[in-house]
Amino acid sequence: MSVVIVGSIALDTVQTPVETHADMLGGSASYASVAASFFAPVKLVGVVGTDFPKKFTQLLRKRGIDLAGLQVAEGKTFRWAGVYEWDYNTRRTLSVALNVFEKFNPTLPANYATAPFVMLGNIHPSLQHRVLDQVRRPKFILADTMDLWIETARPDLMKLLKRVDALCLNDSEARQLTGQTSLIKAGRALLRMGPKFAVIKKGEHGALLFSNGGFFSAPAYPLEDIHDPTGAGDCFAGALIGYVARAGRATPAVLRRAIVHGSVVASFNVESFSLNRLERLRPADITRRYAEFIRLSKFHAP
Repeated sequence: MSVVIVGSIALDTVQTPVETHADMLGGSASYASVAASFFAPVKLVGVVGTDFPKKFTQLLRKRGIDLAGLQVAEGKTFRWAGVYEWDYNTRRTLSVALNVFEKFNPTLPANYATAPFVMLGNIHPSLQHRVLDQVRRPKFILADTMDLWIETARPDLMKLLKRVDALCLNDSEARQLTGQTSLIKAGRALLRMGPKFAVIKKGEHGALLFSNGGFFSAPAYPLEDIHDPTGAGDCFAGALIGYVARAGRATPAVLRRAIVHGSVVASFNVESFSLNRLERLRPADITRRYAEFIRLSKFHAP
C-alpha cells in the first residue's frame, strides 16, 4: 500500500542556543517521506532547484522513496532559516526564500494517481486541491495545514476539508481555525467541517485524535535531550499515514496506534539536526521505543 506525499523540499539553516547548522535537508515532504518510509512505500512529489545537493537525493533514494514526482527546476531550492530559544518551543524565522517553490505546480506521474494513500503537506490549499484533482479514489487522504493558510486562504481550506479523510494541525492552529479555546471543542468543530478524523498535535505534550463518537489522547515520548525540533510535526504526520498504509485501512483503532508510532518516530527525529537521526534509524529501534511507550503509558494491569 503506497503513499503519495506532496509538500515542500528545502535547504534549512537552523540555529539553537548550542549550535548552528546550514544548508541541511528540510521541508515538509522530506521529513514526512522519510518517516513514512519505515512503514510503507513512498512516492514523493515536490520541486527543487539545480543547486539541490546530490547527497540529499541519494539519502531519499536510500530510503526507497520513489522520486519520479520530484521536479528539478532551473534556479535555487527553497531556503529557510530559523532560530530556537532555550526552551526549544519558541522559534523565530530569520529568512525565507521560496525560489523555485514559488511556482511549484504539483504534477503526479501516472502511477502515482492510483496510490491508495495520500498525504498533503502544508502547502497552499489551492495546490492541495490540484493534487486531489489528479488522484483516483484513494482510500485515505491526510491533509496538513498551517496558520498562514488559515489566515490567508480560508475559503480554499474550508473546501479542502470536505475532500479529505483526516486533518492534522497543531493546537494553536486548531484554535485559530475553529475559534475555540478548548481543544476538545476545537476537535469536535473540526469534524463538523468535513473530515472523518482530526489530529491535534501538542508538541511535547502529545496529540489528540477525534473521530465521530471517539476520542483518544496520547502523550509524547519523554526525552532528556532535544537538538533540533524542526520537522517533528511532519515526521509525526508522515509516520502516521505510513502506519495506516501498512495496516491497509483507516479505523479509529488503527489511527490510535498510528499516532503513537508517529510520536515515536518524531521523538527520534528531534535527537539530531535535519534528518540525521532518521538516516541512522532502524525498524528495530522503532519497535523497542514503541514497546517502551506502552510500558510508560500503562497504568492498569489487565
